[in-house]
Amino acid sequence: MHTAFCDEKCKVRCSKAGVQDRCLKYCGVCCEECKCVPSGTYGNKDECPCYRDKYTGEGKRRRPKCP
Repeated sequence: MHTAFCDEKCKVRCSKAGVQDRCLKYCGVCCEECKCVPSGTYGNKDECPCYRDKYTGEGKRRRPKCP
């Protein structure tokens, strides 16, 4: 269940993403959990520590979950 808040924020965040549907999916998941999406299309993750600190995978495969 995505909220209008997350949909709008993620639309902006993912506007320049190469893979739109995947970006929107993970942005939506992170937004629902964190109630926050960093501004702009890239970076600015310090605005939203919860969003910034979510990771997926382990060891060498560990990477940020949120776009």
